[in-house]
Amino acid sequence: MHDDQEQPLELTSELVPLFVIANGRDLPPDHEYSRTTLVTAQEGISTATRTLSPEAREVMDLVSDGILSVAEVSGLTHLPLGIVRILVAQMAEDGLVLVRPPTPRAEPVDRELLKAVIAGLQTTLGA
Repeated sequence: MHDDQEQPLELTSELVPLFVIANGRDLPPDHEYSRTTLVTAQEGISTATRTLSPEAREVMDLVSDGILSVAEVSGLTHLPLGIVRILVAQMAEDGLVLVRPPTPRAEPVDRELLKAVIAGLQTTLGA
């Protein structure tokens, strides 16, 4: 028996485009980027961006204007964080972007030490 209103076979899912965007790549183990890892474009690489995928080109356009975190790139491109990490890793390997860890948090200041330094300066300078 043949059903005339048969649903067409769906060969795609949400995972297939992401696999295609990443070119089937996985994140290399030496590129474990956190959400706060900072990304910026290398100087003078405009000709190399012609061969990038549309998604990688969008990432490149965003980071060419300044420094963004991996999470910001993910949010602005509406791509999952894992896909952005893979794209950034590939672009870093190709020398298109610079990637650096986030600025570490400042250490708490020892107030007593600062008071002693100020007192010493006031004594020495006569203020």
